[in-house]
Amino acid sequence: MKHVRGPLCTVDLGGQTAETAEIDDLLESFLGGRALGTKLAHDRIPFDADPLGAENRLFFATGPLQHSTMSFTGRMSVTGVSPLTDGLLSSNAGGFLSRNFTGTGYSAVEITGESDELVIVHVTDEGVEFEPVPDLEEATVSETCEYIEDEHGLESEHTVVIGPGGENQVRFASIMTSKERAFGRGGLGAVLGAKNVKAITFDGDSTHEVEIPPVQMEIHGEAAKADHPMKRSGTTTMTEFANMVEALPSYYFSELSFEGAEGIGGDAVAEKKYKKGTCSACAFACKLPTRDEESGLETEGPEYETVMAFGSNSGVDDIVDVMKSNKLCDEYGLDTISAGDTVAAYLASEDEFGNVDLIHDLVEKIAYREGVGDTLAEGIDRVHDDLGVENWTVKGMEFPAHDGRTLNGQGLAFATSNRGADHMYAEFYPYEYPLVDAEDAFDKEGLENKPPKVIELENVNAIKDSGVLCKFSRDFITPERLESLLDADYDDLLELGGEVVSLERHFNNQRGFDRSDDTVPYEIPEFERGLAEYYEERGWNDDGTVPDGRFSSDTAAPADD
Repeated sequence: MKHVRGPLCTVDLGGQTAETAEIDDLLESFLGGRALGTKLAHDRIPFDADPLGAENRLFFATGPLQHSTMSFTGRMSVTGVSPLTDGLLSSNAGGFLSRNFTGTGYSAVEITGESDELVIVHVTDEGVEFEPVPDLEEATVSETCEYIEDEHGLESEHTVVIGPGGENQVRFASIMTSKERAFGRGGLGAVLGAKNVKAITFDGDSTHEVEIPPVQMEIHGEAAKADHPMKRSGTTTMTEFANMVEALPSYYFSELSFEGAEGIGGDAVAEKKYKKGTCSACAFACKLPTRDEESGLETEGPEYETVMAFGSNSGVDDIVDVMKSNKLCDEYGLDTISAGDTVAAYLASEDEFGNVDLIHDLVEKIAYREGVGDTLAEGIDRVHDDLGVENWTVKGMEFPAHDGRTLNGQGLAFATSNRGADHMYAEFYPYEYPLVDAEDAFDKEGLENKPPKVIELENVNAIKDSGVLCKFSRDFITPERLESLLDADYDDLLELGGEVVSLERHFNNQRGFDRSDDTVPYEIPEFERGLAEYYEERGWNDDGTVPDGRFSSDTAAPADD
């Protein structure tokens, strides 16, 4: 099996030291990316770690495919305990960071401890340096990137950065790279903020060789030539379609369609797109650099989930207003889905849907924890009672689009996801709209025959997150091609993906997660039977826990390590 190469670099912020360790046995078994990060986190983070405490750790990792020249490989993964969900979580981001990370020569970088002062950590193939940066306190993402470029000659493609949201430990703060790409879901930006890390830079010329088979060029060529709607308007191509089938959450989830969808949909975004945008080595070019000529506002996006959260779910029907919300979140370092949904919850409580001035003011207040923003910075799960609204989360994570009340298989996938309400964990929705061939599609209603498919998709996505492959490669990466790229049987890859999912589940079980957390805030026909079938197929207990003895419960580092 192809796997990432290089030692683990452990950065101790408290002692301002760094050391390396060979982990060849883990690399051979766990591929890279999310799988490697999950295994390291499971074994090295105390099961009772405070997500915002010094004992939590973050693991940055690439995969073997970051050593290719293939489209869909400009991504990498970060893993740690989420301040939003309180469970183990991996997030990945696109952009241009991953190949600069491989240049350091490390397979993974572990961030542990807590700094006494605000620092930038510089990781290179020659070692690690710590730079105190008190003047960057509460600087925006772009201000921090400009400082790093001016002082060190490193462009934003070499950096991960937090904004004021991360420093103020907003529970859905993002880690940003390339200024506008986000390790978004789960609040890992708050973990860096709690550790007093403003940014990390990666640079070097020590990339290890990993031989990738020639099929990479076939895939790259097809990505370049494909006539695909995402090349025009990214994921926002889904907006009008989801609205038509009543799967577009609106007005804080009180409705399933939005009368203003046209004003925030794919055509509206395409009209504002002013150039092509892409990730490292990718010819698919589905990103969305947008500009409003009248106001001069420029941003990247918004993507479909942002359009839902700050558009339909907030009662906003003007794409420029959504673009501004997107821009603010990128500058302050906030996950657009959680931020938009949380703002929508407040709008619902105050009967202020569509009030764009209030929306933009709330985003800023959340980032700086000012006034009501201090409350909203905790996320919906922790504040819904105070607001007097329903708790639209799973495991504490706010919902994306692709509503499970219409797409019942996606609803089950939201419930079983170890990450919480994350549409990319299993990515079941294409099979129910459907966006796949008729013979592969499922009826939207009910759960018949769906639990095994949820498991298959969770497993294969764990492999893609470990490879690391963009999920939008699904039209180009067949099982046979995945076998060739990673030099492994497809069934063996699915088995490894299942191991990753079970490792996450086991870690979370030790933190108190069980069947009661695998739920959604709405009725799905035969949900309990579908959930039981899912557990049985996984080989888990009826209560949603991994059987005793499958993984050791005493391998994690002690809390005072």
